[in-house]
Amino acid sequence: EQEGVLRRALGYVPQDTFLFSVPLRENITFGRPDASEEEIQRALRISRLSNDLSQFPQGIDTLVGERGVTLSGGQKQRTAIARAVLRDPAVLVLDDALSSVDTHTAAEILGGLRSVMQGRTSIIIAQRIATVKDADQIIVLHDGRIVERGTHRELVELGGRYAEMYRRELLQAELEEE
Repeated sequence: EQEGVLRRALGYVPQDTFLFSVPLRENITFGRPDASEEEIQRALRISRLSNDLSQFPQGIDTLVGERGVTLSGGQKQRTAIARAVLRDPAVLVLDDALSSVDTHTAAEILGGLRSVMQGRTSIIIAQRIATVKDADQIIVLHDGRIVERGTHRELVELGGRYAEMYRRELLQAELEEE
């Protein structure tokens, strides 16, 4: 029974999402089949999956192939984010859950998730600095060990591994804009 309590309290969004061969709506409402249409629409907006619904033949009622084969990697991740938002867990874990989403959309999703993460424990595991820079605490791991810890500002000022990753990311963003 304690395991069930823990499972209900935890919202986990992995990098590689498992989807069922059912309509998109059922994939999103998995774990919350009683969700209202308003709650579903909010989850779709926050995950930015709402931007893609017009591309699907039956919109939110389009059948998702086995393991989500009909969706792009980013659409799969955003489906899992919508599912987690709808579940409204006490603890939200995003495990590289925006890796297949472009940086602009990822920033929009993170903006929407801020309201969801308010007042709850949220753990964001990411490769991109942009994904974690607004976190209260950032822990930098290298070879499985904590090598730096602090806020974005503190870590940039420290001039270590995080600062180097941040400089590389800024440079890459500049190159992509050219």
